[in-house]
Amino acid sequence: MEGRPMIYEIRTYTLRPGAMAEVQERWGAAYPAREKYSRLAGFFRTDIGPLNEIIHIWPYADLAERSRIRAEASKDPAWPPKTAEFIVNQKVEILTPFPFAPEWTPGNDGPIYELRQYTFRAGTLPDIMASWEAALPTRLQFSSPVLLGNVEFGPAVNSFIHMWAYPSLAARDEARRQATATGKWPPPGGRDRYLSQSNKILLPAPFSPAQ
Repeated sequence: MEGRPMIYEIRTYTLRPGAMAEVQERWGAAYPAREKYSRLAGFFRTDIGPLNEIIHIWPYADLAERSRIRAEASKDPAWPPKTAEFIVNQKVEILTPFPFAPEWTPGNDGPIYELRQYTFRAGTLPDIMASWEAALPTRLQFSSPVLLGNVEFGPAVNSFIHMWAYPSLAARDEARRQATATGKWPPPGGRDRYLSQSNKILLPAPFSPAQ
């Protein structure tokens, strides 16, 4: 893939209790085989929030590239990692970044990542995007989202995801406090548009490009 990703595939797997260490080890061993076809943006486990979850995020130019790469990788005997015995549930979401979202270059931005997902009333996405575009410059003074976009395909299509990186939980709290103190964050209109909100704190695996 050349240029900025146009979609991100967010895959969330719920694991059997006690399986996390083994699953991460097998993924770490298998990832070099998969990296030949395309790179991860990040591989995480949920530390605060729903337990026994892994989340892996893959950037692609478009759905056609995703299908082609996944088909090629599936022919590799080393891929996917042999973890089916540990998986309870799988969820796949395709995210389209908002046009004004900062580009994510995975690196040492964490190690604390917060993934927030908001569902919204049907038909309100244009208003949500407008309010976020206006308010985001204020928020960028304190920290920047690594992901920000709407769920194009998945269990909750009327939703959007924003994911933030912080050096510590204390830094997260301080950035949020400072942003709120400006009176310009969070973006206005959420009470009338949002139906539900959730968040989780993620930690990267040792082999994750995002750390």
